[in-house]
Amino acid sequence: MRRPFDYSLYLVTNEEACLGRPLLQVVEQAVKGGVDLVQLREKRLSHAIFLRKALQLKELLDRYRVPLIINDNLLVAQSCGAAGIHVGNSDVAPRTIRNQWQQCGVLGYSVEQEDQIHNEHAELSDYIALSPVFSTATKTDTITEWGLEGIRRTRMLTSKPIVAIGNVNLYNARQIVEAGADCLAVVSAICSAADPARAAEELRNVVEKCKVKQP
Repeated sequence: MRRPFDYSLYLVTNEEACLGRPLLQVVEQAVKGGVDLVQLREKRLSHAIFLRKALQLKELLDRYRVPLIINDNLLVAQSCGAAGIHVGNSDVAPRTIRNQWQQCGVLGYSVEQEDQIHNEHAELSDYIALSPVFSTATKTDTITEWGLEGIRRTRMLTSKPIVAIGNVNLYNARQIVEAGADCLAVVSAICSAADPARAAEELRNVVEKCKVKQP
């Protein structure tokens, strides 16, 4: 069942960024702090290991009623009963996902340049992710660094929810939301924080305060 995309703080997992701490522990702390959507992103794992991690993470998130999104693996997303899937331009196509997984609740699509905002992939998606908003060492194949002006332009071009990802942190969160992003997607600012719960709480507070001020 498709659901409205009304999330504010989106954690994209990265085990390396957890600095040796168990991923499930970091995710649970982040959820307690205010993360309301989690994406499991594992590009290098075998199907069996990816699925096992997905099932473990979903069991955890179900206790907090937080949806799980799987990055670019339709079979894992279906097999673990995830809430949805997130894809980019070189991943499985949104049309294929809609055809093969009618129960997909949330379909996200990463936009790398402006002419993709209204392509078929974007139109079939529940939200678009501007990737990256700011350059980051974890993403080296960047086509466009959107910046705040890119968010503003995109907000004028689409009514779809906008997720901002790429070096998002407490110091630029307010400007990103004020520029037009609906949701912040965060990796290291939470995963690498000494206190992931506090880091999530601080980011969530920024988003919520900005949304209250908006007309």
